[in-house]
Amino acid sequence: MKYVLKTSKPSRPRFDPGRDLNPQQRAVVEAPAAPLLVIAGAGSGKTRTLIYRVARFVQEGCPPDRILLCTFTNRAAREMVSRVEATVGIDMASASAGTFHHIGHKLLRRYGEHVGLGLDFGILDPEDARTLLSSVIAEQGLEKLSARRFPQPKVLASMIGLSGSTLTPLAEVIAERAPKLVPQLPAIEDTARRYADRKRQNNLVDFDDLLTLWRRLLVDPRCSEVADVLQGSYDHVLVDEYQDVTALQGSLCDLMARRCGSITAVGDDAQSIYGFRGADFEQIAGFEHRHPSGQILKLTTNYRSTPEILELANRSIAFNRRQHFKELNAVKKNGMVPALIPLRDVYQQAEFVAQRVLELHHEQQLPLRKMAVLYRNHAHSLELQVELTRRQIPYSIRSGVKFFEQAHIKDVVAYLRARENPRDELAWLRLLRQWPGVGVQTAETLAQKLAGHDPDTAKQTAAEILLGHAQTARGRAKQALSRLSTLWNTLHEPEQRSPGAAIKQVVEEHYREYAERSFTNADARKEDLEHLAEYADRFGGPEAFLSELALVQGIEAENVVSGEEPDDKLVLTTVHQAKGLEWPICFMIWMAQGRFPSAVALRSPTETEEERRLFYVAATRAMAELYMLYPTIEEAKDGPSRMMRPSKFLVELDRSPRVFERWQILEEPV
Repeated sequence: MKYVLKTSKPSRPRFDPGRDLNPQQRAVVEAPAAPLLVIAGAGSGKTRTLIYRVARFVQEGCPPDRILLCTFTNRAAREMVSRVEATVGIDMASASAGTFHHIGHKLLRRYGEHVGLGLDFGILDPEDARTLLSSVIAEQGLEKLSARRFPQPKVLASMIGLSGSTLTPLAEVIAERAPKLVPQLPAIEDTARRYADRKRQNNLVDFDDLLTLWRRLLVDPRCSEVADVLQGSYDHVLVDEYQDVTALQGSLCDLMARRCGSITAVGDDAQSIYGFRGADFEQIAGFEHRHPSGQILKLTTNYRSTPEILELANRSIAFNRRQHFKELNAVKKNGMVPALIPLRDVYQQAEFVAQRVLELHHEQQLPLRKMAVLYRNHAHSLELQVELTRRQIPYSIRSGVKFFEQAHIKDVVAYLRARENPRDELAWLRLLRQWPGVGVQTAETLAQKLAGHDPDTAKQTAAEILLGHAQTARGRAKQALSRLSTLWNTLHEPEQRSPGAAIKQVVEEHYREYAERSFTNADARKEDLEHLAEYADRFGGPEAFLSELALVQGIEAENVVSGEEPDDKLVLTTVHQAKGLEWPICFMIWMAQGRFPSAVALRSPTETEEERRLFYVAATRAMAELYMLYPTIEEAKDGPSRMMRPSKFLVELDRSPRVFERWQILEEPV
């Protein structure tokens, strides 16, 4: 008897760029194995193009183990390798594909001895690195580093990492990124040297070392033999998201391709928005200067957005002087003209978004997850989060935790909670632990006394209790508790009764300094607290403000407005977090001068151009409908309300032919 087995094994795929790619994509795939910069516009199919270029090299006989593919996530690398395998039917497991750190780790496991590493070296995760830095600081003695502005280990680790990734001396990084730490520079540099020594003594590396030591293998004359081996190991070097590479990563790409000459860099200079993280715009902008024999090809066919959205994006980015000029062309049919919507204030802005979201959700049956609200700064979503909660519209935050749940917000609100309810032991504990020299045990003991649980101190004021402990404390705790006692007296003065004034006082007298020592993004957090103070003063008093916060955080909205799936939620995100994503409907809020672009970004043409690229990224996230909103009136921090001007990025677009339609808002009583 013969039995026929019907196998599902696919036939060998046919590599056919002519069938699967458009002419621009084909030109990239078929370009010579030489320096090649691919300027891949938003939604232009860059991933597919890069996959086919790798597949072409393999199809022509290049062994997979002689291909180096650098990406920004290991997931992206795995997906690309898998799709290459599906395209050409060849096992790609031996290809060197992954993040820069992943590749650097593999190479150091093989050649690390040449830069002083044992091949069994350990890797410090960020928490371990901070712990080791803390140990190094402690070893130097509290007296030496007792200055109030000496950075916390997390901040110091970030500065050391930026020095490596930007190929810039630590002193210059401090001067540019954290100028208030300059007086501490000798101690900071000494600590950084001691930290490096401790890692070497313990055969340890942190994540930054995986790249800096890889580069040392390539540039240190003592490692010339290893450099020859590494540079002779690959026939093709390819890198994705090239606009986001640091100076260090860009240098690694150039060095690894020095012998083979085949480097393919794929990215979009118009989407270079991570300068604050160390991304080096010069890598993509100056590619042709470093590779004068190279070729530049462009992908401009956009499969994501309507012609109307692309017309707006093209006109905006054209104002940038330093760029590889291109214009995106739409495949989709015509759609809605982007809408510019001036609103009375931030409350009406929030109302519009909430109402329009519900209309699209109910009337057009559009899932909430198909809509996104984009903003420049997380604090810009404050009023919107409150409005969505009140209307019981579920939402998720891509850019982090909800505004009122962020650590720095809760830290400062703890002062108001303790002032209004002195028995709130948790609030006391939270604010005490912010002060230098006050350890966990001291904070817990003192919090109990301040909350009135200790009968011996029940009749004393909080300021008296703090001052009493300051007199018996030692070192930094003595000064800290004395300062806190003074601050506490100040917070009970009549002019500090308003919640906004109290928040400003806490920030001015203490939290500004704490943020600079504790957070790498201290400026952003201080801006959040400025918005919080403005928001708090819209309430009648501290009790109403604290009650509102408790209610907003306590309402469960997720099960009220149902979507097609249990996790169907409106997306709220900063533009930075939205890069690489897309939604049919996008709302861009706070499109006002000084907010987007930020006031800081207007200091120089370079920063303004990066901010315009951020606007371009925001606009090109929208597939079908784009709404751009801004409030026309803002309550000032001090004094009367002021008129808000539309963003310069909108003003410069306001000419014929029109690329947006101005909506007029009419209010109708419900």
